Amino acid sequence: MRMIRLISSSLRAKLLVLFIILTTIPLIAVGLVAYQKSYESISRHSKATTMLQADTLGRNIDNLFTDTERLLELSKNPQVIHFLFSQSETYQEAKEILQTFALYRDTYKYGDVMNISFINLYGKGISERKGVFQSNINPLRNPHFQILTQYPDSVLRVPPAMTSGFDRVDGFTYPDQGVISIIAAVKQRITHEVIGFIIIDLDDSFFKEFGENVNIGKTGFFCILDQENNPIYVPTAGRQDLDILTSTNFSAPEWSTQGSFVLNTKGQPWFVVYTPSLTTGWKVVGLAPLQEIVSEANRIRQLIIVSVVLSIVFVIIIHFFLTRKLTQPIQLLQHKMRLTASGYLEAKVKPSGNDEIADLGQSFNIMVEKIKGLLEQSIKEQQLLQKAELRTLQAQINPHFLYNTLDSIVWLAEAGKNDSVIHLVKALSQFFRLSLNKGRDWVMIRTELAHAQSYLIIQQMRYRDILEYQIQVEPELEEYPILNMTLQPLIENAIYHGIKNKRGKGLITVSGYAEGHSSVVLTVTDNGIGISPERLALLRSQLNQPAQAEESDLTEGGFGLLNVHQRLRLYFGEEYGLQLDSSDGEWTTISVRIPKNKGA
Repeated sequence: MRMIRLISSSLRAKLLVLFIILTTIPLIAVGLVAYQKSYESISRHSKATTMLQADTLGRNIDNLFTDTERLLELSKNPQVIHFLFSQSETYQEAKEILQTFALYRDTYKYGDVMNISFINLYGKGISERKGVFQSNINPLRNPHFQILTQYPDSVLRVPPAMTSGFDRVDGFTYPDQGVISIIAAVKQRITHEVIGFIIIDLDDSFFKEFGENVNIGKTGFFCILDQENNPIYVPTAGRQDLDILTSTNFSAPEWSTQGSFVLNTKGQPWFVVYTPSLTTGWKVVGLAPLQEIVSEANRIRQLIIVSVVLSIVFVIIIHFFLTRKLTQPIQLLQHKMRLTASGYLEAKVKPSGNDEIADLGQSFNIMVEKIKGLLEQSIKEQQLLQKAELRTLQAQINPHFLYNTLDSIVWLAEAGKNDSVIHLVKALSQFFRLSLNKGRDWVMIRTELAHAQSYLIIQQMRYRDILEYQIQVEPELEEYPILNMTLQPLIENAIYHGIKNKRGKGLITVSGYAEGHSSVVLTVTDNGIGISPERLALLRSQLNQPAQAEESDLTEGGFGLLNVHQRLRLYFGEEYGLQLDSSDGEWTTISVRIPKNKGA
């Protein structure tokens, strides 16, 4: 909280914070975008590189098995079929078969093929290493041979982990080498009956060379899994992470094609890339710690952080050099403003230069002069308002009006007109109650109309033969506020200067209407003697003059129209007040314009 108060009370602190924000936010935004783009680019590049390596291994495996499985064409050789089908053979037949093996080797350069063997259902066989042999074990006990007996068109590719002693039909073993066996059935040409099996032993050193020499990142590795998710080959560096492979379901249908994902484990996350071997159905899987894959992106992030920190330090240094020249004239202006705020209006700024701060100082001097003028005008207006309120207070209890009314009551009582006395007393009581209004200056229009009606009732009792009145104001206008004692002086003026000097009955009409959305206009109209054009012009000019304390012709009759006009203008502004309209010898209308504001 102390830091917040310090920043909020110091312009230099605000500028410092502003400089830092304006500098660091763009840098951070650009850094985040650059980091995100570099992260995506590096991730895509690492993924593509690793995927290319996995795909290359997968294609090499496919090519290896496709090339090697050309040897399965030997199962269709007539000499081989005759050898397996017959119960006896000659040395020449066996020699020709072995020569055929050698011919295939010379033609296709099978350097990874370790041995080619044939065996029939009765254990008679021939191999490159042992020649003609007779197995002591029933071949049909071999589980792989059993599968091929049921599915003679299949080709089995048996990895080292799944190879059994039954697959070494000639009894020859490879104690120091891993062997992948390709096994297929040999069928009789016409009946397609299974008469034996061909076994091709393939050296797995190809996988070892690739797995040991090709890495992902620093500690990542490639391995090969079979269809059942069992490892066929795992390099030495990856054997400790074998559980990650065996616990992942690589047999999911969506993984039948190549792809990659991030594997979250209890320890560090791993980046996994995979591609299937279309020939064998095996999967080439590459694993590497995710942190190694995105290490370049992390270095970029560190570089961005260092750049932002250095930029902040640079901004702070620049700030102290710049703000010193900026804040000194502002502090001087602040001192003068505090003097002015304390009431000393003679404080002035001596601006130097032509920049914005100098212009601000000049504007401050102008503002102080205007404040002085406004204070003087406000004091004058308050004096005028106090005088207008005093006149209004005096008019609330007009001795002459009260004397005349009481005289009328006495006259009616002597005449025995009790109902009229009651009616007049009620009107007088309500008139003074509404006039006093508990000392408040504001009333609703409906209250002001009731006050005007009480006054009209009293005057009608006095001038029964010459006075009639009408009040026609829409109900929705009655809810707007108005100054107390606004309409009564206008009605009094209409009676004494219009109706009283007219022959015959006079009519006073009080009406109102809304003028747009901003004003309410109330009018008092009489059909009295009117006003001559010359006097009307004089009265209008007096109304248009600035508020002043001196009396004028408008003060005749009651406390005067000028007092009402001045009160309205002092409260609401110059655009509000009274307006006079008249036709000499016919009528006079006094309009009251007030703001349309229910919240006054």
